[in-house]
Amino acid sequence: MKHYLSIKDIDSLPEWVDEAISLKKNPYQFQDLGKQKTICLLFFNNSLRTRLSTQKAAMQLGMEVMVMNFGSEGWTLEYGNGTVMDQGTSEHIKEAAQVVSQYCDIVAIRAFAKLQDRAKDEAEEVLNGFSQHASIPVVNMESSTAHPLQALADAITIKEFGKTKKPKVVLSWAPHPKALPHAVANSFVEMMRLQDAEFVITHPKGYELNSDITQGCTIEYDQDKALENADFVYVKNWSSYSEYGKILHQDCNWMLTKAKLGYAKFMHCLPVRRNVIVEDAVLDSDQSLVVEQANNRTYAAQVVLKKILEAH
Repeated sequence: MKHYLSIKDIDSLPEWVDEAISLKKNPYQFQDLGKQKTICLLFFNNSLRTRLSTQKAAMQLGMEVMVMNFGSEGWTLEYGNGTVMDQGTSEHIKEAAQVVSQYCDIVAIRAFAKLQDRAKDEAEEVLNGFSQHASIPVVNMESSTAHPLQALADAITIKEFGKTKKPKVVLSWAPHPKALPHAVANSFVEMMRLQDAEFVITHPKGYELNSDITQGCTIEYDQDKALENADFVYVKNWSSYSEYGKILHQDCNWMLTKAKLGYAKFMHCLPVRRNVIVEDAVLDSDQSLVVEQANNRTYAAQVVLKKILEAH
């Protein structure tokens, strides 16, 4: 495996999940694999779980870790070909990616969607720029359209807490005061399409995700109907895709409550806005898996880094 840019880079999701669970039981069993290897984490956006879990994963494999908050510490990058750089950008991605490649063995990148220009976001300028011009493997720590480390952690969590061979898993939209990107939802959908599960997406009309990603999935506009007999309920906000980046409405009735959850397990990628996305009674109950999901971020990252190190 050269890069880990999306869920599509996983050749066998069940095998990766089992391997991650094995790593969780003995995190240091491959600590010599990354000896005298360095990973550089480049953050164009804020992070808590992604930064700490990826650092921990690398350290458990014996790697050295460098971290740079590129948005505030690095030069403003240019991505276009043939651009006359007489405006605000100071360095081209071509040089930056090659230079970073000299300093480390793997580079991991976090760069969110700006939600202003759909075509530009879907072009994944930062992630694809590095994967094109770097000479080392690139790992996606959340890009404009995907968050494959989170989705892999979610798959691990579902495997650990699932009680049936074919669970019912519901991805439910919820209100949020800010316009949020589609990355987490996109990768969760892609991951669920690889699972043997009854999978339902529920959201108000107008909040349909990219149809190329949800093709073949069951979409239910009645949240109560979608939640019936669910085993896992994954709640996440996203802005409109058709009216790109817009908040069409704020319907507080879509907030997940204890009554709606029933006997299902609750999942969310965090951070989560209490009593907006989900009520306290859910988050503070033993049905909430959000802390376990966050813990599994380490082992999702660790299995990805292990695969890359083994291939190089």
